[in-house]
Amino acid sequence: MANIGHKSQNFTAIVLAASRSGPEDSVAQIQSKSHKCLVSLNGSAMIQRVIQAILDTPQVKRIFVSIDDPSALLEIPQVAALLDHGSIEVLTSKGTISESLVTATKEIENPYPLIVTAGDNALHTAEMLEFFCKEIDSGEADAYIAMTDARLILKKYPQGRRAFHQLKDGAYSSCNLYGVTSTVGLRGAKPFATGGQFGKKPWRIAMGFGLWSLLLYKMKWITLEGVAKRISRLINGKASVVLMPWAEGPIDVDNPQDYALVTNILKDREGDKE
Repeated sequence: MANIGHKSQNFTAIVLAASRSGPEDSVAQIQSKSHKCLVSLNGSAMIQRVIQAILDTPQVKRIFVSIDDPSALLEIPQVAALLDHGSIEVLTSKGTISESLVTATKEIENPYPLIVTAGDNALHTAEMLEFFCKEIDSGEADAYIAMTDARLILKKYPQGRRAFHQLKDGAYSSCNLYGVTSTVGLRGAKPFATGGQFGKKPWRIAMGFGLWSLLLYKMKWITLEGVAKRISRLINGKASVVLMPWAEGPIDVDNPQDYALVTNILKDREGDKE
């Protein structure tokens, strides 16, 4: 049953910052860092940018960073200061995204409503996060998925082509931003035990959602709303898609090309701070 009792509550945020490849990650190698999220973008570390956007979001009152090596965060003086002041807290991540989230919600007192983001979402802003939280507050779902229409991305950033989800009603890209309002909604994390990145690795759809879901996806027989309905059945609750009206929402930093694109966007936005 959908959770409708979360209105006007304070949000908790979890930032997923564990490294899949460590110092071998192609982005981490650019600046010889142990974790991709420590790489500086126009003068500020990636993880620092993500945390600051959340700090500036009025609905979010608690922030937790889930990372495999908590000591890595101490390399960023601004983040170390936030940890020291108790403005953010750190959790040790587990083997998979789903394990990390389930464990985190057990360790955090009254975790819901919850937003989950990633340590490489350096272009996310407080405005985006506030919009997402308002959509959650006005809805009645257990789980929320932030998506952006591919046309919006390619119109503004033709060079920013993503691994779009090609569906019956158009192409979309995930913003790596999720909302959970109940333990029912948390069941939606289970398919991410395979690692997520379904646009880049569609076979993980079969592992997470079943072969029929993969067939519907590959043949473009399913709409975005249809995807939400299949996830709803999977969690035995209600899942909802939030369409984000920002082209930058899905642009994270997965490779050196993304690093260059995001750096240029930030320099246009902030001026050159390097």
